Amino acid sequence: MDYKSDIEIARAANKKPIQEIGAKLDIPSEHLLPYGHDKAKVSQEFINSVQGNENGKLILVTAINPTPAGEGKTTTTVGLGDGLNKIGKKAAICIREASLGPCFGMKGGAAGGGYAQVVPMEEMNLHFTGDFHAITSAHNLLSAMIDNHIYWGNKLDIDQRRVTWRRVMDMNDRALRDIVTSLGGVPNGYPRQTGFDITVASEVMAILCLATSLEDLQKRLGDIIVASRRDKSPIYCRDIKADGAMTVLLKDAMQPNIVQTLENNPAFVHGGPFANIAHGCNSVMATTTALKIADYVVTEAGFGADLGAEKFMNIKCRKANLTPSVVVVVATVRAMKMNGGVAKKDLGPENVDAVSAGCPNLGRHIENIKSFGVPVVVAINHFITDTEAEVQAVKDYVEVQGSEAILCQHWEKGSEGTVKLATRIAEIADADMANFAPLYSDDLTLFEKIETVAKRIYRADEVLADGKIRNQLKEWEDAGYGHLPVCMAKTQYSFTTDPNRRGAPLGHSVPVREVRLSAGAGFIVVICGEIMTMPGLPSVPASENIMLNDLGQIEGLF
Repeated sequence: MDYKSDIEIARAANKKPIQEIGAKLDIPSEHLLPYGHDKAKVSQEFINSVQGNENGKLILVTAINPTPAGEGKTTTTVGLGDGLNKIGKKAAICIREASLGPCFGMKGGAAGGGYAQVVPMEEMNLHFTGDFHAITSAHNLLSAMIDNHIYWGNKLDIDQRRVTWRRVMDMNDRALRDIVTSLGGVPNGYPRQTGFDITVASEVMAILCLATSLEDLQKRLGDIIVASRRDKSPIYCRDIKADGAMTVLLKDAMQPNIVQTLENNPAFVHGGPFANIAHGCNSVMATTTALKIADYVVTEAGFGADLGAEKFMNIKCRKANLTPSVVVVVATVRAMKMNGGVAKKDLGPENVDAVSAGCPNLGRHIENIKSFGVPVVVAINHFITDTEAEVQAVKDYVEVQGSEAILCQHWEKGSEGTVKLATRIAEIADADMANFAPLYSDDLTLFEKIETVAKRIYRADEVLADGKIRNQLKEWEDAGYGHLPVCMAKTQYSFTTDPNRRGAPLGHSVPVREVRLSAGAGFIVVICGEIMTMPGLPSVPASENIMLNDLGQIEGLF
């Protein structure tokens, strides 16, 4: 059978004017600030006006650890949202914006796939409504003002060796990880070592995604610690007097973006922190707004449940006072085979034994989600090579885990392929079965919080951290930051810090390489293993195949 590519399907979409999409959620057209005909921002005035509404049901979509076989978490998020609308529910989708880094690196873009996509696909994967550019500009304005302050006399007595605020850009560029700035003599300032992170790892991105208003945004920006003095006392963004101008740059970016699925259902696409090096969830503004105007909100958290879902529960839900009603864990037969030891090139033939051997990875995620007190349903994202026996093996395994697995065919059939999943999810959500609680309390020490995640989610035996890291955590506790949650920066491919260890390994340790205080965002970043906050491009980047065709259409986004 000859299947169309994602971009071909997206290009053929019968899109409706964004005002019609907003009307499905009772957003008046005057409160949609249009960017062209098919995307808009929702006005702050409208958001303020619905705060008295009751919340709808929050549904989280997460997944097993990603494999090269593909899992389709975003595709399932979109398919479930369409499925809920198909069975007559008033549902909205909330997902993250795409970063240019992975778009031109590994992923080649896309927001969903097949007949479960959010459109306009090309714009969403490129510049969209300019939010990432605004975040990049605000972040780098602060960088420029710090160096400028030092150049013009350094009244705050900043220790140049202790400037922790780096620069960012929304691209994978390993050459910029560690650099020296201000070379060239007196007119260019004082040379110092610094570097770049990718924009989605910026604390400004995390702040934008956790802020609840422009006032909250400016306060959080002001709380950013950018450097310290020789006595180690902190220098804040507000000391540099950058918080006001940064808020101005982010004013429009704070407003959630609304677009549509291929089936013309509303989708909020806003914010984009990575899940392996940041907190991996779309903005609180988008999620809380959607909950006020839809009966069901389907959102996703990045990568596997050990990263995205853990941070969704322990950081986003804690900070925004959210309670998920049900969690969907996405798995594929192909990925089970890979976890069972089958190479990617050998995934085609039926291999029930390998499926069964790979299922413990899925089982670990189910167990972890249940530890938050939330019911779990597994969505088996169907591939045409899957056999009935392989699918049944997954269903049987999940049943033994005390959960249920439902086969979904949204990639091929759109909402028609998720009716069974949508019906079951709505039943569970309506039954109010969740008894949600974060994994750890605010009053544990920072190191105890790291240990809790490492032992209870990753199943590690121990956390390896030297005296310097432990002392740094203690200093932050003494300074009043001990109540903050931890944001683990770790490979997405494994429960361990070794990306090659699939399945559900035991008997491993979690080495902590570095800790960073994100005082504005309100969490401690814990960098484990070899994870990079500025990724590099692969040997054959997706960008090599992205181009305009003879009709002026974009090719290579997939």
